[in-house]
Amino acid sequence: MTNSKILIVDDEKDILDLLEYNFEKEGFQVLRATDGRIAVDIAQREQPELVVMDIMMPIMDGVSACHEMRSLPELEKTAIVFLTARSEEYSEVAGFEAGADDYIHKPIRPKILMSRVRALLRRQDTQANNTIKVHDLEIVRDEYIVKRGKDLIALPRKEFELLYYMASRPGKVFRREDLLSEIWENVHVTDRTVDVHIRKLRGKIGPRYIVTVKGVGYKFLSES
Repeated sequence: MTNSKILIVDDEKDILDLLEYNFEKEGFQVLRATDGRIAVDIAQREQPELVVMDIMMPIMDGVSACHEMRSLPELEKTAIVFLTARSEEYSEVAGFEAGADDYIHKPIRPKILMSRVRALLRRQDTQANNTIKVHDLEIVRDEYIVKRGKDLIALPRKEFELLYYMASRPGKVFRREDLLSEIWENVHVTDRTVDVHIRKLRGKIGPRYIVTVKGVGYKFLSES
């Protein structure tokens, strides 16, 4: 999910600076625009995974820009989040009718924003690649099913989500804190929770898939 390309759109420089700082700190590649017209042009050219956009802007407002983005086939899978200081119900309705995926009010709370963004990007990953086949395992996201040949492996939800997340990025080393952030989000749990779930997974799918990287965390092997 890190290195995803995000376009931030707002006519206030302070807001752009705040968003850029927080997204870059989380490892995202950030593009900037100050109005809807520029945003549409950049989005069409760069095809970001996510657009975070204010509604009230000069030249072209966010709703109009969203309508135009949704008409472009190359942006079909791009998630769009609206930021606005306005709280009227009609503006939220207009945003969703234009094709927005989420709606966040200013003032911006970075932790909440990042949580919502990660959730949206995870949903995109799931829609784009619902079934993962790696080694002799088949992991079906929509059905929460793990298969090895004709055998089904039953997993509780968090164990399944942990397996799916790691298997979708074979070879990548995950720190425990990264896994806590991605799988457990805002729930207060400790590093020990990750270790316990990894141990249970190994007991059910076998020990050879997930290896411990001493002093760092875990990785799902890219080859048997």
